Amino acid sequence: MGDIDDRQPPPGLPLRCAQGEEVAARPAVVRDLGRQPYEPVWRAMQAFTDARGEATEDELWCVEHEPVFTLGQAGKPEHVLMPGEIPVLHVDRGGQVTYHGPGQLVAYPLLDLKRLKIGVRDYVCRIEQAVIDTLAEWNIEGARKDGAPGVYVAGAKIAALGIRVRRGCSFHGLAFNIAGESTAPFLRINPCGYEGLQVVALSDLGGPSSLAAVRPVLLAQLARQFGLALREDAGLPVLAATP
Repeated sequence: MGDIDDRQPPPGLPLRCAQGEEVAARPAVVRDLGRQPYEPVWRAMQAFTDARGEATEDELWCVEHEPVFTLGQAGKPEHVLMPGEIPVLHVDRGGQVTYHGPGQLVAYPLLDLKRLKIGVRDYVCRIEQAVIDTLAEWNIEGARKDGAPGVYVAGAKIAALGIRVRRGCSFHGLAFNIAGESTAPFLRINPCGYEGLQVVALSDLGGPSSLAAVRPVLLAQLARQFGLALREDAGLPVLAATP
């Protein structure tokens, strides 16, 4: 199993997620990391995934990042048009270039997909469905777009996906634009490698601008999609200092 490139999903991505047989919800830890620079969280995800064993509980990390552009493994520097003062990082997820920053809710599902018996295609589909169902809470219709993973509202991208699966375990995840301030930096790049792709935030559509209002709804939908029983843990992962 490998990466998901947000330009080229696996062939035959279903419009509806596969539904397995119902099983008891598995425990999972939720960590709210607050506002953090990108690289220490990325390194902590790698370390968690490398160290986990068969009995390690799954985790969901929520974070609001400091401004950063990230280029995935297939990322082409020419899609970064005018980075200015915003740093650019090459990272180990699938996909092209995206932006993370204030006003954006980022969720990192650190899941043992083998244990959950979920394939990569279905994993992507379930994340998208969780976002679509979260938008429905505010009577906003989200949709998938053929050949371009993520969630869109009237053709504008509101949530981007970029994942990595190593030894059957996922890291990286989804970025959901909540407040209007989260969208302006996308004008400095070709989002996900697409020139002129429009992006939109939840608050632009009449939804809340507060991450705190959206976070519990998104977490509940992710828990429903993956059959998880969530419990909050105030402890933070070990975040290495950025050089």
